[in-house]
Amino acid sequence: MFLLDWLYGILATLGLSQKEAKILFLGLDNAGKTTLLQMLKDERLVQHQPTQFPTSEELNIGNIKFKVFDLGGHQIARRVWRDYYAKVDAVVYVVDAHDKERFPESKKELNALLSDDSLENVPVLVLGNKIDIVDAASEEELRYHLGLTNFTTGKGMVNLKDSNIRPLEVFMCTIARKMGFGEGFKWLSQYIK
Repeated sequence: MFLLDWLYGILATLGLSQKEAKILFLGLDNAGKTTLLQMLKDERLVQHQPTQFPTSEELNIGNIKFKVFDLGGHQIARRVWRDYYAKVDAVVYVVDAHDKERFPESKKELNALLSDDSLENVPVLVLGNKIDIVDAASEEELRYHLGLTNFTTGKGMVNLKDSNIRPLEVFMCTIARKMGFGEGFKWLSQYIK
């Protein structure tokens, strides 16, 4: 459980002990949402079938309780995403950085999320997954294709309390190799209230 202990340590140092958070894992099908959820749950890498129905898991990492919803990414599943927006604390939007042909479709879905009034103040972590595959997009390329160049808030501790800017940032990762997403969750945790 090294990964969970490490993630708990980060979150605890940021003052997130004794808190609960509702997080949505969204993105197109085959991006890695279910793999990420299972990796956070029990650090196992398992081949998954496409998510057909919304699933949820409660993850207890130290004293922090996360209710995570994996809503599936195929076209029919995307129709119910909006039903889960109420009282959400964060969105993790996963993109397959290797599947460049689907970047326009992923951008369309991300834009719909970012323009939805019910999510206007919700922090959004974009994870560019599968960077371990040859020819995967770079962070700069992914930002460009998703229309996020010059629209993210920065990877450090950014104080946005006095502004109406939504926390939004891109982190590149490989869930299969357990790299990169921890830094993304560390960034995200500073905005969970």
